Amino acid sequence: MLKANQKKQLKALAHDLKPIIQIGKDGLSDNLLTTIEQALKAHELIKISVLQNNNDITEELILDISSRTRSEFVFKIGRQLIFYRASKQKLIKLV
Repeated sequence: MLKANQKKQLKALAHDLKPIIQIGKDGLSDNLLTTIEQALKAHELIKISVLQNNNDITEELILDISSRTRSEFVFKIGRQLIFYRASKQKLIKLV
């Protein structure tokens, strides 16, 4: 579980990130989850964009991604979701 100051730090780091994953009208598939897993492993902090043809930006979607990828939900900005999962390389030093 991330502390408030850690979420604030991650939110600031994510500000300049471009979304590397898009969730479209098909929603969350196994292939998409595999891609999210790989992105988290490589980057630790990722931004996911939910396209306008998907009206499913709900707590359920956020919890589903978080639980199935063992990641922490950081923040939601409009149609963009930010997730974090520490890797063995410790690319991001949390306060």
